[in-house]
Amino acid sequence: MTTNQNDSDEKSSDSNGNVTSERLSENLAKVEALSARLVAALSKKRKIDPNLQGPSSDLFMKAAAAYMAEMVNNPSKMVEHQVAYWGKSLKHYVDAQHTLSEGKIEAPKDSGPTDRRFADPAWDTHPYFNYIKQQYLMGSDAVSQAVADLDGLDPSDKKRVDYFSRQIVDMFSPNNFLGTNPTALAKAAETEGQSLVDGLENLVRDIEANDGELLVTLADKKAFKVGENLGTSKGSVVFRNRMFELVQYAPQTETVYKTPLIIFPPWINKFYILDLKTQNSLINWITEQGFTLFVVSWVNPNASYKDVGLADYVNEGYLEAIATVKKITKEKSVNVVGYCIAGTTLSLTLSKMKKAGDKSIKSATFFTTLTDFSDQGEVGVFLDEGFVGGIEREVAETGVLDSLFMSKTFSYLRSNDLIYAPAIRNYMMGEAPPAFDLLYWNGDGTNLPGQMTVEYLRNLCQENHFARGIYEMEGEVLSIKDVDVPVCAIACETDHIAAWTSSYRGVSQFKSKSKTFILSESGHIAGIVNPPSKKKYGHYTNEDMTLTADAWKEGAEFHEGSWWERWGKWLSEHSGGQVPARIPGDSGYPELCPAPGTYVLAPISD
Repeated sequence: MTTNQNDSDEKSSDSNGNVTSERLSENLAKVEALSARLVAALSKKRKIDPNLQGPSSDLFMKAAAAYMAEMVNNPSKMVEHQVAYWGKSLKHYVDAQHTLSEGKIEAPKDSGPTDRRFADPAWDTHPYFNYIKQQYLMGSDAVSQAVADLDGLDPSDKKRVDYFSRQIVDMFSPNNFLGTNPTALAKAAETEGQSLVDGLENLVRDIEANDGELLVTLADKKAFKVGENLGTSKGSVVFRNRMFELVQYAPQTETVYKTPLIIFPPWINKFYILDLKTQNSLINWITEQGFTLFVVSWVNPNASYKDVGLADYVNEGYLEAIATVKKITKEKSVNVVGYCIAGTTLSLTLSKMKKAGDKSIKSATFFTTLTDFSDQGEVGVFLDEGFVGGIEREVAETGVLDSLFMSKTFSYLRSNDLIYAPAIRNYMMGEAPPAFDLLYWNGDGTNLPGQMTVEYLRNLCQENHFARGIYEMEGEVLSIKDVDVPVCAIACETDHIAAWTSSYRGVSQFKSKSKTFILSESGHIAGIVNPPSKKKYGHYTNEDMTLTADAWKEGAEFHEGSWWERWGKWLSEHSGGQVPARIPGDSGYPELCPAPGTYVLAPISD
């Protein structure tokens, strides 16, 4: 058979006479079938309160009114901005036309900023893609400048306008669309449409798995199993109630510090972020340093937990765990760690214990914790009345705030990294999600009890009752000024959930005579999960906590490497002498099951 005969067998013509390969024709047919599945999957999406889908129309009306007022009151500034944008856009068009008129099929000189969304060389070398990219970046700058110059808006409204404007601008980035993404187009051509079929299959699978909602799969779910290649530090569950399992970790030294340590992780996510793998496990590192370690693993609640509030977390969680560890170790006091929302609730617990005269806490450590919400940081854009009201209505109907909502909210705080980039990879490029442990954990979400969610958002985030000294719990008034135990707080420099300046502001209001504040480089997770062996992110220290946050940072000393060892030394100074190592199950509390336990494995509570 000749080459021409081969070509004839492998190619056919469509109704318009266009020549297509058999493989491409097959793939186009698959796309049609998958499209039908997609429509069916989308039809299962339940109706969700509009306030949980985006900002209310009131915000856009306020922004439009402010823009119109600016045009009337300061037209010269508005015209200057428009003319500057038009000038850049026109000059770029003329440069591109001039290059083409000279017979050069190349892009004009690109002096724009580096942006990793446009890493493909075609964005710089191909005249079509370069033109689109540069026009998009110019338009992005024009929108950002217009929002920045808006006057007459309340600061919180302006912050929200800025945030949602950036979301819209990011969404319309040309790399998010097949027709203007050179990498995706090239792969589609090379694979004769197979990459698009694979991508559509990934898209349909994600929507089907989430009952009509689009939630991008970030990591290969088959690559990991908690207890097998994640959360593998040796230990045992030694106590369980409806709120948590208490994991006691096996010692790695012959003797241990006298005072045990309890870690309270956030119940917004699962605790094994502190035990992803041996080389970056804070849990493993702590036991290597000779501490008796207990970790609380919170239940993943279902609708039966709708009436569980912050008081239940304090009483049945914190106080129960503290009392149990004291009994197991036969010690009068313990050291505690609270991470994120668990740190916030730890501060409530410390206030409650202070009023009760309970001196069970020897020292407290706070990881990326907010106790003063007067400045809510980036996440504050979701704390307006419309959004919180929508959540209140949602949990009243369902009993819990489904993990979907928290996952989407935090993803949109880093949309280019956690939504658009993985969507391009999965859906346009047709690639399988990577085997990435951190992203796997990020997608392994938990539900939140209805009452607790509303109490947290309204009384703490919106009304800032604890910092104002008016937080009511079971007939008692709790205050930030009640916290007086020795404290070490670790905040993260680029944290988009708990801004370090807000964390500092809260700690500075504690009445503790001994206060240590450490500022780690990086963000909410990477700044905490930062083992010394990596020598990756450094940290800042400054003993003077009478300063403002900015002044503290300006006068701080920078240290290379992780803060873990500095904290370990601080913790050892509050942990007493050495005693024989404690083995899980040796103190009247038998081993119920191996670590990491059962609660962390269950998608919802039974």
